[in-house]
Amino acid sequence: MRNVMREHATLPIRLILGIGFAFHGYGKLFTEQEHNGFAGMLQGIGVPTPDLTAWLVGGIEFFGGIALIVGAFVGLVATLQIAIMLVALFTVHLGNGFSFMNVTGMTEAGPQFGMPGYEINLLYIAGLSALILSGAGAWSVDRARAARRLAVRAGTAEKSAALVTS
Repeated sequence: MRNVMREHATLPIRLILGIGFAFHGYGKLFTEQEHNGFAGMLQGIGVPTPDLTAWLVGGIEFFGGIALIVGAFVGLVATLQIAIMLVALFTVHLGNGFSFMNVTGMTEAGPQFGMPGYEINLLYIAGLSALILSGAGAWSVDRARAARRLAVRAGTAEKSAALVTS
């Protein structure tokens, strides 16, 4: 029972990180207003070719999020997404402190919020690092591909053994 639980431990990590990245990437790819706003923000912080970079980041977030959900190319996708999180952490969020909830003032209507701090970036990086270290786990395309490769190798080994003994 313990091994079954361990095999499935990465599933909730993959799902929530995948949903989060796909959600944020969707707007950058498929919503003109969000894409243009993100490209403008990139231009404002001095990123070269901000429009192209916005498409690239949106694609890695959206399609990488889908890949995490199904457990495909998890190590590669997680590495690319960590790079995005590190850039966001150091260029946008670091100056806003740690907390994801950055209260900048109070009004009669309630608190006013500014740009979040780097807490969420670190949480994403931790989850993605766990996936890199442990692999995609059960119910993943990566696991199915590995099993298929193993079966092909075993079949090849059996054919080689048959040729040697005949």
